[in-house]
Amino acid sequence: MRLHLPSFPYPPSGEGYWGAATSTINWCEEDYYATVYSAEIVNTFTNLMFVFLAYKGISSCIRHRHERVFLIGFLSYLSIGVGSMFFHSSLKYPMQLLDELSMIYTTCIMVYAVFSHRQSTRACLAIFLAILSLAVFITGYYHYLQDPAFHQNMFALLTAVVVLRSMWIMELLLRPSRRAKGGDAALISDVAEQVRVNRRDEDILKTMWTMIACGLSAVAGGFLIWNLDNIFCGTLRRWRRDIGLPWGILLEGHGWWHIFTGIAAYFNLTWAIWLRYCRDGKQDDVQLAWPSVFKSVPVVVRVETKNGKSK
Repeated sequence: MRLHLPSFPYPPSGEGYWGAATSTINWCEEDYYATVYSAEIVNTFTNLMFVFLAYKGISSCIRHRHERVFLIGFLSYLSIGVGSMFFHSSLKYPMQLLDELSMIYTTCIMVYAVFSHRQSTRACLAIFLAILSLAVFITGYYHYLQDPAFHQNMFALLTAVVVLRSMWIMELLLRPSRRAKGGDAALISDVAEQVRVNRRDEDILKTMWTMIACGLSAVAGGFLIWNLDNIFCGTLRRWRRDIGLPWGILLEGHGWWHIFTGIAAYFNLTWAIWLRYCRDGKQDDVQLAWPSVFKSVPVVVRVETKNGKSK
């Protein structure tokens, strides 16, 4: 694979500052070829996507006073990116746990946010203890097995529970025809107001489905590239060395996984925030700021009143 692009050759891989790898898994990126301080430099720095989007999410939660559970969710989301940076820099087993278990804990927080809404204090406590017990079990059993497939399956299962439950709530709550069939239609005597509410909710629903499509497309694309990276690792390593740096960076499949899953998880958290306002009947209090599907990321912001104050 010869391309005539201005480039310089890959340095040889070697020993690093952190010593021999102790993680149970290693990726296709060659180790310590760029610096002795980072085993996988592309896999390390692509996690800056998590850090950047976590900053946007945390700032939004504080500025617009979203519920605390989502601030905690974004802090946990930040820990995924930071943990993954430590893991790919060192390839040490404790850092691997920090990376992978942060994914489990962030998803557990979202499970709690979805299922605890409008529950009694006793029910919320029971849900919290059940999810905590599940997180402890996954942590202990994963440490015992040390099999990445178990972690990946648990993460996928928890994510599916959150996404499917949220889809069901969204459709039942916002689609006027489903509200009517379920007997949950708002009792609005003013016909014009009812038309406005229906149109508003249909617009919200359409945008939410666009968010879901973007998130699912991102995670599916990342998963595909990650698997191709694993299957064709030898070929990809040869191609990288053939085309040289910096172009070989574009063939680091696990780095693309970080970028795409960071985007997908951010979309999931932002969708959860917006859906929470809808579940509370506060659709008119907030709006989604998303100027461009491809050039920006969505942020839930409060609507300002005529006197310039937010609702």
